[in-house]
Amino acid sequence: MSGSDAYSLRSAICAGAQALHTAGLTPGRSGNVSARAGSGLLITPSGLSGAAMRPEDIVAIDAHGRVRTGEQRPSTELPLHRAIYAARRDAGAIVHTHSPGATALACARRAIPAFHYMIAVAGGHDIRCADYATFGTDALADHALRALEDRKAALLANHGVVAIGTELEDAVRIAVEVENLAHQYLLLLAAGLEPVLLDDAEMACIRVQFADYGPARHSPQPPDREDP
Repeated sequence: MSGSDAYSLRSAICAGAQALHTAGLTPGRSGNVSARAGSGLLITPSGLSGAAMRPEDIVAIDAHGRVRTGEQRPSTELPLHRAIYAARRDAGAIVHTHSPGATALACARRAIPAFHYMIAVAGGHDIRCADYATFGTDALADHALRALEDRKAALLANHGVVAIGTELEDAVRIAVEVENLAHQYLLLLAAGLEPVLLDDAEMACIRVQFADYGPARHSPQPPDREDP
């Protein structure tokens, strides 16, 4: 990766971290963002608020998990990010948040079922909740990988959310949608209502629809579509 490309990616990571913080998904100094970079990765530093982050704060990690460049310490969740990149070739970026609604459900160790078709943005018919493990540990990474099997997002018990995307924009978008869904689900639960769940066949149909959803990236005249 050239120097200009690396700086561009660092800037994109900062922009993602700042957007998540502004949206309230990474309160205080919580959460972290990374992107695959060659055989290694670039990741946000430990203990630094997204609001204050600059491109030069982003830490470069080599293929062996060692700091290659950067004056800051990498996020304590580096093991989580490294494990996901190693196991998921489709992962180009990872976002970890402590967003309020989704974290509330994670603290109840409660998955989000198919109460709304947008659950499919996470890749399946539900958003699982991974088993609990101490933050920053290999055990947490292992539990997250199991919950992420055939999925793009998962809750982390008593902790938060992890979302993956082919690109940074995808990972941020999925994390935002998970929080939106969590908030809607919590509203239902708070009202004492029992959501009517979509069945697996319908969710499979929706995932097929989603495969062709979004702007055409290589067409000068993308077809008109109605947002789902």
